[in-house]
Amino acid sequence: MAGSGSNAMSGADGDGRHIPVLLDEVIAALQPAKGQLIIDGTFGAGGYTRRILETGASVTAVDRDPSAIEAGRSLEKEYGGRLTLVQGTFSTLDQVALLDAPDGIVLDIGVSSMQIDEAERGFSFQKDGPLDMRMSSSGPSAADVVNRLKTGDLARIFNFLGEERHAGRIARMIEKRRASEPFTRTRDLANAIEALVGRNPKVPIHPATRVFQALRIFVNDELGELVRALHAAERVLKPGGRLVVVTFHSLEDRIVKRFFSDRSGTGGGSRHLPQLEQRLASFTPVGKGIVVPTEAESARNPRARSAKLRAGVRTDNPPLAEDHSIYGLPNLPVFHETVRS
Repeated sequence: MAGSGSNAMSGADGDGRHIPVLLDEVIAALQPAKGQLIIDGTFGAGGYTRRILETGASVTAVDRDPSAIEAGRSLEKEYGGRLTLVQGTFSTLDQVALLDAPDGIVLDIGVSSMQIDEAERGFSFQKDGPLDMRMSSSGPSAADVVNRLKTGDLARIFNFLGEERHAGRIARMIEKRRASEPFTRTRDLANAIEALVGRNPKVPIHPATRVFQALRIFVNDELGELVRALHAAERVLKPGGRLVVVTFHSLEDRIVKRFFSDRSGTGGGSRHLPQLEQRLASFTPVGKGIVVPTEAESARNPRARSAKLRAGVRTDNPPLAEDHSIYGLPNLPVFHETVRS
């Protein structure tokens, strides 16, 4: 799915080939087998999908990026009949699985190296490009957000989604600059942020990194998509089916951790729904809770360093009631066309 010079994500090797993160660990947690149906909710370059197909399982692969779907057509032909590609968001997994309940679902909540490396997508300021960041190539872009939202709204986005300590200063700078010259290019925004806050030679990341991360997450509603995808997976997985999620950011991992904790009965449950009877777990955890890359993988693929894997097995109990308050999501602005001047 889902860089910006921000959180780590699925990368590429020296020859430009995509390196799926925690591949062996994902397969071990997912346990795909011949005759099973697996949904890869974040197809990307197809790293997980190819390995799953090699086990004899069939795959329905979803990606919101039309270019990823188009690039996967050759793999679809190679495994004719066992791979189906679907363009869409992973929050609609329950619609994708209308006919057959899947035996497993895997989600890689990161941005692929192809998206980062393509300057025209505007995910990274390492290469100058349009200030875009849209995974689906539709809807408001990062430029729309930066040039149209109120200063306070920008500050909240940078603060919560980017954990940027200079959020207010950066938002005010953007408001002042855009009045005379809107931001349209990635490096223009990155250079303006660097000029404002300076660059500490002891800090390895660029001072614009957290702002770009926040913009990408906001533009694509990544946290909301993740919450909806987890609940969709709960609704469609067959009993004994496995849900495997790889995250790269603390906000994402917190959501997944709280979901599995709540659904396994180890969390506190909903604060808003009456506890009239004992809640029956809809998932049981796989392993000890969290899997991280080995030192060897992190050395081979630096973008894997912050990856975390969590997994659960679906019980035969019905889905639990949804309560999004358990995730601690912020009340962020909603971008409407009406904010345009």
